[in-house]
Amino acid sequence: MNVLEIQQALHAKGFDPGPHDGIRGRRTIDAIMRFQAANGLVVDGIVGPVTAKVLFTTFKPSAKPVVGVELPWYAEAWRLVGVTEDGSAGSNQQILAWARDLGIPYGDDEIPWCGLFVAHCIGSQLTNEPLPTGPLGARSWGRFGNEVKPQPGAVMVFWRGSKDGFKGHVGFYAGEEKGGPYHILGGNQMDKVCVTKVARDRFLHARWPSTVPAANGKALVVAADGKPVSTNEA
Repeated sequence: MNVLEIQQALHAKGFDPGPHDGIRGRRTIDAIMRFQAANGLVVDGIVGPVTAKVLFTTFKPSAKPVVGVELPWYAEAWRLVGVTEDGSAGSNQQILAWARDLGIPYGDDEIPWCGLFVAHCIGSQLTNEPLPTGPLGARSWGRFGNEVKPQPGAVMVFWRGSKDGFKGHVGFYAGEEKGGPYHILGGNQMDKVCVTKVARDRFLHARWPSTVPAANGKALVVAADGKPVSTNEA
């Protein structure tokens, strides 16, 4: 199943998800939660195996499975790959909109926005999930949710500059090289949303949202690609 088919199935069941556009926006999340409440399911806004079994009893998805439907915050992060800050005196309005939607004071994409990117992905897709105090600060995400082992979708927190300092970087686990760096999907990496490599010895925390089922994934080992390891994500 993919988001479009989830929207179609919700509509067929009488729960309006808004436009059938394949985007997991607020109206789609609300429709999922209303469907779950009406059917005595856990109301978390995620179409996992239990919700899917009820939702698709009569509406059968035709497409092949899409990785990430059960990790909507991670799917949103991948959807935004390529978003780049404005290189001129202005700012990318999409990045500013992430902050406005969450009520986070932020007015210039020259200000490091790795924490804002993670806040958008979590906050837009998991509407009941508490964000950490000061989400613009990368190390604030070390207090987010629950501690887990590094795995796809986990929020990964790193130190920057000095391990004992206050600077840091945050993104999502996308893989790791055996004994080598982590591959991190994040914002403000080379001024855009992309995957970059961060040294293993800079790792501080791997965190998981508290309002979704406990993480049970495994490390995703990927081949070394010869690309340089990031030294400064600001």
